[in-house]
Amino acid sequence: MALDELKSFLQKMQTDPELKAKVLSSATADDVAQIALNLGYEFSGDELLRFSGKKVGEVTVRKNDVPGEYN
Repeated sequence: MALDELKSFLQKMQTDPELKAKVLSSATADDVAQIALNLGYEFSGDELLRFSGKKVGEVTVRKNDVPGEYN
């Protein structure tokens, strides 16, 4: 299930400073999903965005609104 994969990825991110830095420097949710996929976690950028506002351990998922972004 993608939600379990997402939660597992966020837990891993808490213990891996290099991964956390890579995620925080990502431009889009799809970029984060691709990083996760490369590590064996499967979820989409859309699923990550729908998880916005929720917390797993010490990580809270937040959607960043980028100036000039079109919806």
